[in-house]
Amino acid sequence: MMVAIIVLLAGCSNQAMVLNPKGPVGAEQKDLIVISTILCTVILVPVLALTAWIVWRYRDKEGNKASYKPNWAHSTTLEIVWWSIPIIIIVALAVITIRYTHALEPSKPLKSNKPPVTIQVTSLDWKWLFTYPEQGIATVNYLQIPEDTPIKFELTSDAPMNSFWVPQLGGQIYTMSGMKMTLYLQADEIGHYFGTGANFSGAHFADMTFDVNATSQSDFDAFVAKTKKVPTKLTMESYETLAKPGKSEVQYFSSVPDGLFDKIVTKYTNGQSIHSGHGGTESVKETSKPQATDKNAPMNHNDHSQMKMTK
Repeated sequence: MMVAIIVLLAGCSNQAMVLNPKGPVGAEQKDLIVISTILCTVILVPVLALTAWIVWRYRDKEGNKASYKPNWAHSTTLEIVWWSIPIIIIVALAVITIRYTHALEPSKPLKSNKPPVTIQVTSLDWKWLFTYPEQGIATVNYLQIPEDTPIKFELTSDAPMNSFWVPQLGGQIYTMSGMKMTLYLQADEIGHYFGTGANFSGAHFADMTFDVNATSQSDFDAFVAKTKKVPTKLTMESYETLAKPGKSEVQYFSSVPDGLFDKIVTKYTNGQSIHSGHGGTESVKETSKPQATDKNAPMNHNDHSQMKMTK
């Protein structure tokens, strides 16, 4: 049973990634999983053991000496035991869950002496677009972040609803058109992490995976500098091409149109208010949808670990 639970928690992978967290959010979620499992086991194990014992003890067998009490109907002691224990456990589980739910509010900034890095996430059919508004660059299906630094993800969708998930860093959050969600995560260690879309979104939803590379601050700065030298720029026209349904290799863009993310968020709202962050709203103005064209199509860069830049 425990093996089956671990497999289920592994996120359909060959590793129990959620049980091997590499960030503060993932660590707290692991604690909640472990505590909840232990509390449920306190009920589950005795019930299963008693069920097996009762079946064996009162089985139909010649010469069975089990006591026979056809008129027995009530025991105050037993009633107190089998009602009080589950109630206590349920109350404890409720208190713990409320505490962790409050602590793990997705839009709650993480405590750190470093300022957060903002990354805007757009789920497309069937790829992920990451824009770095502070650095002025963008990537497709590849995410690089500095270690030990809070990352403020702003998320939306320009396609069917999906779910952004990096199992070792924290739980999922949905991406939806016309909505801007906020999620704070952090990688405490340098390493490569698995990222995926965790919501069914059509024929190639299984291909909506992305690499997360947590590096030192100096390596992150070098990544930004190298990406700025890539000849391919993300324009409104090339974005419309990218947004068309289809799979994509890893891509890099040395520049991003001003306000692209906000235009993606508001393109379906018709001037109405949108959901912003995780519980708030903001007013936005209607923006016109740019015309799609095949000009300036983005270049593919398959090897993101050793990018080959040309001037």
